Amino acid sequence: MQTSISKRGQTVVPAPIRRRYSIQEGDCLVWIDDGKVIKVIPVPADPIRALRGRSKGHNLYEALMKYRAEERQNEI
Repeated sequence: MQTSISKRGQTVVPAPIRRRYSIQEGDCLVWIDDGKVIKVIPVPADPIRALRGRSKGHNLYEALMKYRAEERQNEI
């Protein structure tokens, strides 16, 4: 996909990318320039709400208990 820059330095985020990354009106984009590549990272207006449900099905409680048991073994 390709977009152009307006005289005022504006560009458009293509619709397929907005849909794929759930970019909506009010969201911010962070621009990162590492000297070789420019990366654009979407930041939702409410990051907590955007993350809600992301860990569903990962059974975090069991993972936490396993991690704590391993830490206890390392302390001995």
